[in-house]
Amino acid sequence: MRPILFTVLFYGWTSLLGVLVLPFLLGPPRLLLAYSRFWVRGSLWILRMTIGVTHEVRGAENIPEGPALFAIKHQSAWDTLAINLIVHDTAIVLKRELTWIPLFGWCLLRAHHVPINRSGGMPALRSMITAARERLANGRPIVIFPEGTRVAPGTARPYHVGVAALQSALDVPVIPVALNSGLFWPRRSLAFRPGCITIEFLPALPRELRRHEFVQALETSIESATNQLIDEATTTYGLDRPVDKVVE
Repeated sequence: MRPILFTVLFYGWTSLLGVLVLPFLLGPPRLLLAYSRFWVRGSLWILRMTIGVTHEVRGAENIPEGPALFAIKHQSAWDTLAINLIVHDTAIVLKRELTWIPLFGWCLLRAHHVPINRSGGMPALRSMITAARERLANGRPIVIFPEGTRVAPGTARPYHVGVAALQSALDVPVIPVALNSGLFWPRRSLAFRPGCITIEFLPALPRELRRHEFVQALETSIESATNQLIDEATTTYGLDRPVDKVVE
């Protein structure tokens, strides 16, 4: 019953704040971002009270004070929520289709995130780079999920070209980020588990890497650290280790 209770309370909380957000759509983006953090805090409190899921941040010393590009492993809806509390005023690269959702999509656009048409080819990449430069100029770090979608723990999916395009176009540190959130809040499932999600910010990658070298180094850094976090959590909580598989 706990996952059902969480789902009811989460969507109830989201619907309530969705109605109350309307005046904030008329204000500056940073006011809307502050409002969204309030929604996230409430959502994570509900998660903690109903399921018993908390989180731990490791490697906070690797978070730069200035502009940066955060490349984050994506396993769960938790990732897109919690990053807004851990890294201040992020601009998230997200699929364009999310902006078509009534009200929620308006908030994403008004908050000046970075929508991308994933089938748009080079024009879409150029548009993403332009938007990312504008957000960085306004003092906002960029967040991208290199796999482009949520991937279950133990599953490897090729990293998209968007992260390499941003790395070569933006003169900022690239911070790999590993996590194990999918063990506790899985994608498209009510099989929630109590426990502590770990998100780990890894050292910035060398800036002089060429595109192929960069993607390889990024994937190795994120995937190896993520596997360690998964192993640690499965041992701590007595969970079955996910079977490793590759999705093309």
